[in-house]
Amino acid sequence: MDKPQLATIWAKIRGILQAEVGDAEYRNWLRPMTLVGVVGDEAAISLPTAFMRDWVRDHHGARVNTLWQTEWPEVRRVNFVVNNVAHSPVEARAAQPAEIPKPRLETEEKPDTRPDIAVALDPRFTFEAFVVGKPNEVAHACARRVAEQPACHGFNPLFLYGGVGLGKTHLMHAIAWELTERGGANGKPVSVTYLSAEKFMYRFIAAIRGHQTIQFKEQLRGVDVLMVDDLQFLIGKDNTQEEFFHTFNYLVEAGKQIVISADKSPSDLNGLDNRLRTRLGCGMVADLHSTTYELRISILESKAARAGVPIPPKVLEFLAHKITSSVRELEGALNRLVAHANLFGRVITLETTQEVLHDILRAHDRKVTIEEIQKKVAEHYNISQTEMTSARRARAVARPRQVAMYLSKQLTTRSLPEIGRKFGNRDHTTVMHAVSRVNELMQADGDFAEGVELLRRMLES
Repeated sequence: MDKPQLATIWAKIRGILQAEVGDAEYRNWLRPMTLVGVVGDEAAISLPTAFMRDWVRDHHGARVNTLWQTEWPEVRRVNFVVNNVAHSPVEARAAQPAEIPKPRLETEEKPDTRPDIAVALDPRFTFEAFVVGKPNEVAHACARRVAEQPACHGFNPLFLYGGVGLGKTHLMHAIAWELTERGGANGKPVSVTYLSAEKFMYRFIAAIRGHQTIQFKEQLRGVDVLMVDDLQFLIGKDNTQEEFFHTFNYLVEAGKQIVISADKSPSDLNGLDNRLRTRLGCGMVADLHSTTYELRISILESKAARAGVPIPPKVLEFLAHKITSSVRELEGALNRLVAHANLFGRVITLETTQEVLHDILRAHDRKVTIEEIQKKVAEHYNISQTEMTSARRARAVARPRQVAMYLSKQLTTRSLPEIGRKFGNRDHTTVMHAVSRVNELMQADGDFAEGVELLRRMLES
């Protein structure tokens, strides 16, 4: 292949990666990649430092390998090297960089000769690496059951649903790893195919265009376990839904296990064929709830323990309070923090965390209203919300009011006069006095300071 063709393929792969991982991660980790060249069945990609090479290889190596095989089937292996280690594919091989492992769905005794239908599994997504908490314990238990006893009555299909970044894909990969490593009840290898609903559709369309629908059906109906991620992608794709429905029925009737994930429960997937929705709800449906503060802390502590970089507990608490929507984004923030510490040799502190993650933290800053603050503080001190704006000056009412004014100054962008108006048209000097008084009390009284900090955390979470 000539250089212009090679450059076109490499540009396409980079574009796909950027769309998949997002601009921030691509800019920090993948943009520095340089294609050294291709020799035989090997492609060599260089990065500026050994740390970046190892991080990209560990986190994106399998995906880069898959993309190369898709765009140029002759390439079977991707080598990641450091800029000053290799300047040509021949030197890259001489340096013997780490090889991207083949997906464990393939065995050495019997190589997988099927077309590229299944997606390579992520080695990070195992049961051992999954942190269990109240929001995900049911889904985790169901996934474990399927991994130990596939096609068990009442668990086929297993339908996992929940928001983005809560662990659905992690559990699906964990099931696949467990089944492929341990095998079936009789010790024989288990054939597992994991793919996204989007890829299912594209492969189905390609089979129709290539007059290979029979081969497509045989490939999917010959597996022991079929796993389809993000089923909501099939909404509105009637022909693909029809094919999936028939594949689904065939496998279930043949005693094969099916595992599905989506962002909503089967009953809420409007636009999905009614027959398919009914069948999806016949097995075990398990949801993954939004994470709690306790679960986020557990996840961060688990990841930090393996990072090899000291991370103060206050930093972990700060991240757990600030990034609440997605475990994936939470882990990404921690990875960026660790990478920054390794690259620049800086100690991780609360200040460096705010500096390195300023864009993520700004996006997650929740807009707290004065009304919310008044309500939460009134509940905490067991007074009515109307007393926040009343003229009563009794200490039992005045102190909570001062705390609410203090928090309004700390957590909102409202000016002192605006805050005063929200508290019964009080003057801005009253707000200034309240802020000053609460600061004094927090320095003098540890219990009082702890109570104010607790209120802050509840309002920010």
